[in-house]
Amino acid sequence: MSNGYPPSNKSFRDLTVYKKAFALAMEIFEVSKQFPKEEKYSLTDQIRRASRAVCSCIAEAYRKRNYQAYFVSKSSDADMENSETQVWLDFSRACTYISEEIYKDLILKSEEVGRMLNHMVENPEKYLRQKEKAGVMC
Repeated sequence: MSNGYPPSNKSFRDLTVYKKAFALAMEIFEVSKQFPKEEKYSLTDQIRRASRAVCSCIAEAYRKRNYQAYFVSKSSDADMENSETQVWLDFSRACTYISEEIYKDLILKSEEVGRMLNHMVENPEKYLRQKEKAGVMC
């Protein structure tokens, strides 16, 4: 991965954006364990689902990178889920379920993931499978 983009024989798990999104989702999972019981089926569930959905959308986009429109659509979906995660972080902070310090840390990590996803949406050609000289897809 010398150019920062995985070769076609690599996995979505090798993408830096996936690794960062997965780590963030796991961190949110750990932090949300401390949320009140009455939030179990609302805020706790929503923030966990949204943060995990970022990862699943990245995986789907990677698997469909033969098709630029689909790749961009799924990458955009990942960005949307990342934005939703930020909204739930806002509520978590406003309800004082997390400290300002934890909030800022998680938001900064989410914003970094967002920038990376935005790069994927705006530069899909850097992530799409390239045709080999013989015209066969990698």
